[in-house]
Amino acid sequence: MEFDWSVIWPAIPILLEGAKMTLWISILGLAGGIVIGLMAGLARSYGGWISNHIALVFIEVIRGTPIVVQVMYIYFALPMAFPDIRIDTFTAAVITIMINSGAYIAEITRGSVLSIHKGFSEAGLALGLSRRETIRHVIMPLALRRMLPALGNQLIISIKDTSLFIVIGAAELTRSGQEIIAGNFRALEIWTAVGVIYLIITQILNIVLRILERRMKIL
Repeated sequence: MEFDWSVIWPAIPILLEGAKMTLWISILGLAGGIVIGLMAGLARSYGGWISNHIALVFIEVIRGTPIVVQVMYIYFALPMAFPDIRIDTFTAAVITIMINSGAYIAEITRGSVLSIHKGFSEAGLALGLSRRETIRHVIMPLALRRMLPALGNQLIISIKDTSLFIVIGAAELTRSGQEIIAGNFRALEIWTAVGVIYLIITQILNIVLRILERRMKIL
C-alpha cells in the first residue's frame, strides 16, 4: 500500500478538533489532579493517622488499577449504582484524569516535601512561624520547584492517557482518527497523522517545561 498524502489534508481540521479536546481534558484534569495530589501528598507527609491512611488507600487503589477500568467505572458503573447521576463522556474523562494524576502527584508531592532538609522547618519554627505557616511559606515553595519536572512528565502522560478514553467515545484525538478511518479505510495515513500530532504537542510541552525549569532554577 502506497502512502497517500492527499488523504491527510482533508482530515487535519477534524484531527485538530480532537487534539483540542485532548488538551482540554488533560489541562482541566491535571489542574484538579494537582489539587488532589497536593492534599493527599501533604496528608501523607504531615497528616494524622486517619488522614494519612485515607490518602494511602486512595493512592494505592488508583495506582493499582488501570485507567481504562477507572474511566469505565465512572462512566458506566456509577450511573448504574446511582441512577440520579448522569455523566457525559467529557466529564468522565476529566474526572478520571483528575483522580489518576492526583494519586501520582500525591507521591510526587510527598517525595519532594520529604526531600527538603529538616533544617528549613526548624528555621521557620525558630522564626516564630506556626507549623502550617512553615509548610506554606518555607517548605512548599522549595518543594514545588523540585516537583516541576515530575509534574511536567505527568502532564505528558495524561495527554497520552486520553487516547484510552476511546472506550467511552470521548471525542479526543484518537477517537477522531478512528472515525476518519471508518470512512476512508486509510489507517496508515491517518494513524501516522495522529501520532505526529501527539508528538508535536508533547515536544512543545517539553520545550516550555525546559524554559520553566531554567527560569525557576531548580534546587
